Amino acid sequence: MQYELYYWPGIQGRGEFIRLALEDAGADYVDVARLPEGSGGGTSVLLQMLEDPATGHPSFAPPFLKAGRRLIGQTANILLYLGPRLGLAPRDEASRLWAHQLQLTITDLVAEIHNSHHPIAGSLYYEDQREEARRYSAYLRRERLPKFLGYFERVLDENARGRQRFLVGSATSCADLSLFQVIAGLRYAFPRTQRKLEKSLPLCVDLHDRVAARPNIASYLASTRRIPFNNDGIFRRYPELDV
Repeated sequence: MQYELYYWPGIQGRGEFIRLALEDAGADYVDVARLPEGSGGGTSVLLQMLEDPATGHPSFAPPFLKAGRRLIGQTANILLYLGPRLGLAPRDEASRLWAHQLQLTITDLVAEIHNSHHPIAGSLYYEDQREEARRYSAYLRRERLPKFLGYFERVLDENARGRQRFLVGSATSCADLSLFQVIAGLRYAFPRTQRKLEKSLPLCVDLHDRVAARPNIASYLASTRRIPFNNDGIFRRYPELDV
């Protein structure tokens, strides 16, 4: 099956969590909005899919995935669907639910990271909420990042006692790929904070490094398919927020 991913073409954003799964599995997929308009791509096609009532089960916002006749929205929901099909999910139901729970926790963390630069409204410019962003980011750096990342470190530590080096079971899952993306994004957005935090997160750092070394991921990271971090996505670098 050829998957069709619909997401904004110039940013990693939430779509990157899905790209990582597709790339790691070597799946056949098209990043539709990044295609030229003459080839049936572009942002206009994405917007048309969002607004066309004939699509059925419309998504509130990108990303969404077309898989055959299915149209699936929401990052964690897409990964819940893709995981078993790409070999990136445990086989038993209890473990799949646990992996999905971790993925939803990552979703919560990503929302808080986004709010560090847009604490009032996503429709406002950063410059319109700069002071509020300073206050929110201070709270994020001091309390929320240590709490979230410390939680994932604890999960990895408990698994390590059973000689398992992943978030779920004995193999890489979508949750591992997503935690890699969070750590990579935080290193871009909050480099000073992250350097300090990672001193107490050796297992998270090790997981990040092992995911980055996976052949398909390493190839993807070195390619032009990987959109660089920039200040239009979720992970944005504003030095004043990383004081």
